[in-house]
Amino acid sequence: MTSQPTEADFPVTFLNDTAIIQVPVRLSVLEAVAFKDTCEDFIKATVPPKQIIIDFHQTTFLDSSGLGALVSNFKIAQEKGIELILRNVTPGVMAVLNLTGLDKVFTIESSATPQPSSRELEEQLPTTHPSVRSWMKRFIDVIGALVGLAIAGILFIPIVIAIKIDDPGPIFFCQTRCGWMGKRFRIWKFRSMCVDAEAKKAELEKQNQVDRGIFKIKNDPRITRFGRFLRKSSLDELPQFWNVLKGEMSLVGTRPPTPDEVERYEVPEWQRLDVKPGMTGEWQVNGRSSIEAFEDVIRLDLQYQKNWNLLYDLKLILKTIAIVFNRNSGAA
Repeated sequence: MTSQPTEADFPVTFLNDTAIIQVPVRLSVLEAVAFKDTCEDFIKATVPPKQIIIDFHQTTFLDSSGLGALVSNFKIAQEKGIELILRNVTPGVMAVLNLTGLDKVFTIESSATPQPSSRELEEQLPTTHPSVRSWMKRFIDVIGALVGLAIAGILFIPIVIAIKIDDPGPIFFCQTRCGWMGKRFRIWKFRSMCVDAEAKKAELEKQNQVDRGIFKIKNDPRITRFGRFLRKSSLDELPQFWNVLKGEMSLVGTRPPTPDEVERYEVPEWQRLDVKPGMTGEWQVNGRSSIEAFEDVIRLDLQYQKNWNLLYDLKLILKTIAIVFNRNSGAA
C-alpha cells in the first residue's frame, strides 16, 4: 500500500516496507544536514523500513557535505541491516560517485538511458568552490610544481644518502590521503621516520595531542635524526610537488586528511573537501605544530575557502617561504 508524502524535511513516501526519500535540486551543507537527520529518523525508528530508496531525479548539484551525508546514511543503514538504494541518479550525482569510487559501493538502480562516458562524467563534476575551476590557479600550480621538482632533483642525491646513512630503509614515505570531494590519492614525502613508524603509532596513541583522528605528539620518538632536520626545513615535503603537477593537490589549499580522519567527520566538516588540498595553507602558516584542537583545523580550512582569491594564495605562499627560512619554524 502506498501512503501520501509525510511532513518531513524531505518529501518521503512509503510503499509497504520501503521508504522513498526525494532529494532536492541541491544537496549542499544546509540540505545535507537535514537529509542526514531525515534518514536517521527512519533508520533508528522502532519499526524501521526494510529498504530506503534515495531518489535523485531532480538533483543537479552535490558537494562534499551532500556526499558526506550520503556516506553517513549508508553506514548507519548497513549497521541496522537496512538496504539503501540510489534511484534516478542524475549525471551530476553520478559524476561525483564515479570520481570517489562510491559508484562501486552503493546499490544504484540501473537506468534505461545510456550511461555517460568518463569524459562526459568529468564535465558534469560540480564547481564546489571558485578555486576548483580557476585556470590561473592551476597555471600557478603547474609552474610552482615544476620549480619545486627541479629543486627536489638538485637535492635528491644528498637527501637520499643522508636518509640511508641515518636509518636504512625506503627513501620515500607514501600514505593515502583524501583530496577534492574525498577522492583518495597517494601522497609522497621523503621518509623522516623510522621504518616501523606505523606499527609504533598504536603504542603512542595515548600521547596524541590532537583530537578527532589527527595524530601529533611533541618530540615524536619515531622521527629520525635527519628526519627532524627534513621536517624542520620542510624538505620532506618536496616530493609532493609531483602530487601538485598531477592535479591531486594545489600549492595552496586545505590540509589533506587521511581516510580514517574523514570517517570521523560530521556532515558540516566535509566542507573542507570542497577545495583541493594544498602543500601549504592557513593551517600550515598559523602554527601547525601548536594547533591541538581539530575544530581549529576546520576553522582555518573554512577560513581559507571564505577568503580565497589568487592574491590571497600568493600571500600564503610568501608566508610559507618566510616560515621555511625561519630556523624556529617547521613541524615538531
